[in-house]
Amino acid sequence: MSEVVGAKPLSEAERVVDMFMAPSLTFADILRSTTWWLPFVLLVVVTTAATFTIDREVGFQQVAENQIHLSPKQEEALNSLPPADRATRVAISAKVTKYISYASPVLILLFSAIGALVLWGSFNFGLGARTSFGQMFAVWIYASLPRLLSGVLEIVTLCFGNNADSFNLKEPVGTNVGYYMADSAPWLRTGLGFLDVIGIWNMVLLIIGTAVVAKVKMGSAAAVIVGWWLLVLLLSVGASAAFN
Repeated sequence: MSEVVGAKPLSEAERVVDMFMAPSLTFADILRSTTWWLPFVLLVVVTTAATFTIDREVGFQQVAENQIHLSPKQEEALNSLPPADRATRVAISAKVTKYISYASPVLILLFSAIGALVLWGSFNFGLGARTSFGQMFAVWIYASLPRLLSGVLEIVTLCFGNNADSFNLKEPVGTNVGYYMADSAPWLRTGLGFLDVIGIWNMVLLIIGTAVVAKVKMGSAAAVIVGWWLLVLLLSVGASAAFN
């Protein structure tokens, strides 16, 4: 990390560009300023555009039907209902999914705050680092920038290769192994979904960023980030096995 010491202050645009070329420079600059407005705006724009494209090209009624089909237990329970009741349940599910999808700006802030809080506690109390919540929040937001590529790929796929009947809101593009295992058990597909190119890129950036702002060894940062990743993976697989 010595190569970033004394580097010139970066503009917000330079920070964003460096996340794809020299991320350590951006993370070092967070020690100077914890502003994060530009990556947040970019994430909101792309996520909202992707939601609008889903609404137009697939429709949230179809999204709800597809998600139900991917959950055998839920599909079996709904199919046992009278047609009118089933239609009502699906319609409610479609509306809820739509509202949540369009609320992405709030959700981005919420999940970023939770993630930053967990990392702040892990590094400060677990490793004895002296970093602030604001620094960890900025690291989290900037490290999420690769997810812009997921949103762009989703928009392109829906506009030029749309197959509404098979669209999966949880795995809209084929950047993870689970995407190609449609006939596998839900719990296995959930686990394989964590083997995601964009997600792993995001995780690597978190390791670099937390190591820089917390001023700890890269190996220590990796142990914390990968440890939490594995815990979330196990919990997700367990929940999928229990409810699907």
